[in-house]
Amino acid sequence: MSTKAPPSQTRDTTPSTTTTTSTLGNPEANAQILQDNQVIKEETENSDSGVSGDNDLLGDTSPGGFTLLMTVVALAMSMFLVSLDMTIVATAIPKITDEFGGIEDEGWYGSAFFITLGSFQAAWGKVYKYFPLKISFLISIFIFEVGSLICGKFFSSSTICVAPSSIALIVGRAITGVGGAGISSGAFTIIALSAPPKQRPAYIAILGASYGIAAAIGPLVGGAFTSNVTWRWCFYINLPIGGLAAGIILLFYRAPPPLPFLDALLKEKILQMDLGGTLLLLSALVCYVLALQWGGISLPWSDSKVVGTLVGFAVLLIIYGLVQWIQKERAAMIGRLFRRNVIITMIYIDLLAGTFFLLVYYLPIYFQVVSDVSAAQSGIRNLPLILAQSVATVVSGVTLSKYPYPQPFLLAGAALTAIGSGLLYTLEVNTRSGKWIGYQLLAGIGIGWCFQVPVVTAQASVKPEDLPSVTAMVLTVQTIGGSVFVSAGQSAMVNVLLNVLRGETSTVDASKVAMTGATELRDVFTSEQMSFILDAYMQGLQAAFLVAVVASCLATVVCMAIRWTKLSGAVTAASAA
Repeated sequence: MSTKAPPSQTRDTTPSTTTTTSTLGNPEANAQILQDNQVIKEETENSDSGVSGDNDLLGDTSPGGFTLLMTVVALAMSMFLVSLDMTIVATAIPKITDEFGGIEDEGWYGSAFFITLGSFQAAWGKVYKYFPLKISFLISIFIFEVGSLICGKFFSSSTICVAPSSIALIVGRAITGVGGAGISSGAFTIIALSAPPKQRPAYIAILGASYGIAAAIGPLVGGAFTSNVTWRWCFYINLPIGGLAAGIILLFYRAPPPLPFLDALLKEKILQMDLGGTLLLLSALVCYVLALQWGGISLPWSDSKVVGTLVGFAVLLIIYGLVQWIQKERAAMIGRLFRRNVIITMIYIDLLAGTFFLLVYYLPIYFQVVSDVSAAQSGIRNLPLILAQSVATVVSGVTLSKYPYPQPFLLAGAALTAIGSGLLYTLEVNTRSGKWIGYQLLAGIGIGWCFQVPVVTAQASVKPEDLPSVTAMVLTVQTIGGSVFVSAGQSAMVNVLLNVLRGETSTVDASKVAMTGATELRDVFTSEQMSFILDAYMQGLQAAFLVAVVASCLATVVCMAIRWTKLSGAVTAASAA
């Protein structure tokens, strides 16, 4: 039998205009928050029907009309910037390595952002739970802007100079990832707590469309800036847009009243952020990326550095899991939130995000290297994937609002994505345009149809005070899926490419190919050599696409285990997840 708190301490989530007595500086605050969390845990464990209508309680405080519209616009702009930074650097990397005089750091220009973006998602979820929502979101935008500024420039004692080294760019990318984690987690949390209940899936779909468009057009925008201005504009573009988004939030967003029981000592709030767990996850991902960056490329797979980093990745991941279990309510990944549907949706979004980013990163390589088109032209050829994904995301969100059963959306989306990815795997050097257009449309529709559904499904499985935490948990694995599978795809492509070029029948210097920019291959090698190189590149790309096929097929299988639920109100479920 669970023990309820006295009436004066019972959790009250109903909207109220009364003032809550602050517990800051109160020695009993820590005990109070742990007691309240225990009440939540006991109520959750003893509920056979999952979360009832509690999520709708916050819906009563939803802003309306122009205020809500401006808030959604600012959130969409913020998400656009975060997603754009995931891919915009891809086409700029060759020029960046030219300026810094080497390619040894090129893998980090993308991974530094992904690693911190994924590692800090859950910590930001706790920030939004225990600190003022509006101020915290504005701080995340500020951190993102500072990182963007460092990527393009740095401050010296006398003047503002261009970034002096590759290390400065990597540090800037990492800082940008920290801020980006706060933006993405905060945007979904603000929507969940602000939008009218029945409209929340549609508003989340708008964020998803902004996210998808930015991720897909990133290489095109990066190529245009790099060719016509400078690669530094890939980062300067964040400053005015981010500043405008912050201004709109500052002027128009009205945060809902804080939940009374979340007031606690500052020390307890910091402990709740689980910074130790964040460091462990960050270290594990660094080991993983290093291993795949070295293995079979610069070092043999049997090399002690490669083996050591792979072992380090596994050990650190296990320790991270143990720390999360020991930390309980203070953990970034809160154990009591791991219900069936939450677990399934986290695995699902990890696999689906991996598929999405694999296609976004490697289709431009196919067009630029194999089809010999420019970065701008490759972006145009990516439009079928971009448009299909964006339109399907919006249509899916609206449809989910009317037919609130997430299971068919998850299954249909993953299945279409698997079919589309499988067809893209069949691409060849001389594939006709009709095929790669149709294949992209199919994959884009599949991804868009289900990409934001896991967030809504997970939110439907928890109480309103846990929305920030569960949202951050889902977004953490989504981002990690991008970094993990893109790294796997890169390793698969380069290993296959080099193995083919190093074959007995090869007349091409594999190391010379690896050191030559993709757009410069035809200037360095003869037409006869290029025929062999293109075949090798095609086999490498097929290996990368195969990773996407496997991930999307696994997502299709995994979603079959999700419990059939109905989303009532905004994100409430009729049965326990």
